[in-house]
Amino acid sequence: MTGTEMEFPQPYNAVTEFIDSHLAAGRADKTAVIDVHGEHSYGELADQVNRVAAMLRSMGLRREARIAMIMDDTLAFPALFWGAIKAGVVPIPLNILLTGADYQGILADCRAQAVFISRPLYENVSPALKNQPFLSRVIIDGASVGGHPSLQDLLPVMESDVHTAETHADEVAFWLYSSGSTGAPKGVMHLHRHLRATAELFGRQVLGIEEDDRIFSAAKLFFAYGLGNGMTFPFAVGATAVYLTGRPTPDTVMETLRTHQPTIYCGVPTLYAAILAEDGYGRETASKVLRRCVSAGEALPKEIGERWEQRFGAEILDGVGSTEMLHIFLSNRPGQVSYGSSGVPVPGYHARLVDEEGAAVSQGEVGELLINGPSAAAGYWNRRDKSLDTFEGRWTRTGDKYYQDERGLYHYCGRTDDMMKVSGQWVSPFEVESALIAHESVLEAAVIPYADEAGNIKTKAYVVMKPGKPADVNMLQDFVKDRLARWKYPRSIEFIDELPKTATGKIQRFKLRQRNEAQ
Repeated sequence: MTGTEMEFPQPYNAVTEFIDSHLAAGRADKTAVIDVHGEHSYGELADQVNRVAAMLRSMGLRREARIAMIMDDTLAFPALFWGAIKAGVVPIPLNILLTGADYQGILADCRAQAVFISRPLYENVSPALKNQPFLSRVIIDGASVGGHPSLQDLLPVMESDVHTAETHADEVAFWLYSSGSTGAPKGVMHLHRHLRATAELFGRQVLGIEEDDRIFSAAKLFFAYGLGNGMTFPFAVGATAVYLTGRPTPDTVMETLRTHQPTIYCGVPTLYAAILAEDGYGRETASKVLRRCVSAGEALPKEIGERWEQRFGAEILDGVGSTEMLHIFLSNRPGQVSYGSSGVPVPGYHARLVDEEGAAVSQGEVGELLINGPSAAAGYWNRRDKSLDTFEGRWTRTGDKYYQDERGLYHYCGRTDDMMKVSGQWVSPFEVESALIAHESVLEAAVIPYADEAGNIKTKAYVVMKPGKPADVNMLQDFVKDRLARWKYPRSIEFIDELPKTATGKIQRFKLRQRNEAQ
């Protein structure tokens, strides 16, 4: 089944398929979510979803009104997200690690009429709540603060039997904001039909998630990748989702793997690398039933994938996705993993590589990746020019540079803005970074272009060393020279304590370019 072959009844509301269907299927007592507060059944989740829908209507929020969610991963997140969709209201989950200034701009941009905030996040968010002419309600998930009511006080008095808004499959269901890895976040509008498309085409047909699975995503729910992993995929088949509150670290991820014994784990390359950097972590300290792992957000270095599978006994399906496409559209397949590649298109998706003039490139040549698939966003909010640049008919420009090998596998080279020509030859920053990370002393690396004294473009690496390991420029340069063509090695290396990243784990190379220009 492809996305274009999917048939949707009209009216169609995604909550009927992802939440209400489980009651009809007899899963009311099945565990849907495990969070910091305990286990929650599908029956409890459905009840909370209904009460949220009733609450939003009681607030006077009409169809297509927008609400913002600045919430950590607990049962309240899916209850609010799906409750809003049931009411025909548009939920907008936001990154919980932004600054007050970021929230100020995003809340003004999306014109949210209500905002829901997890109590521990309130102090950071509160300055952004001022001078918001469209914002009329602030609700706290947790104890009341600042004169704002608590979600937990409001929901018990709401009706638990409410009607579902008669929405259309092609109606906007929710927004996400892009991660900001290349600049200011943009509001990305997604439709009801996109949720089923990603659940069927990646969740079922690639990941192979089943009702008996227990899935844990270190990537948070506000992130498109985490939204699929932690809500869409498990709720599509009646599986169980495990949530982690707070920013994931190697310690908290490993504790969750050990305590809740998930069968599927979804992470990002930086977390996989950080866990491998700790000698005390191994198969005996993780989930004993772990059968499959997933990686996205950044390309997974070959070295990291191979070491993880060797140590933990579970292969990593590395893939690439985007907020614009909602989830992964290129992926490795179970039993056919080729580390160092992003695999092949997910069923229902098509890919092509083009040069600067839009012409197809030959096999082995680097080109920009365009994707045609059934989950492409309706566009960016209030960013018409950017929408026209990104969404070209059925094709979406990813902004990623790739090449395809003789086996048909796609290999990541870097973001279009990050690629560089050195001595007239294209250099992939990811290729140089992967060579650096292969050194036993290196934890992380990011590569950018810089101009030398003569104005010639060269490669510069920012490197994070493992604790206690010596920072030796010549050692790392010689190491890369032994693995790559000589013009690719980093002519300059700067050692830093931490790479700038988005909350989803993507390296913000534009900040490193700004840092270099300021020096």
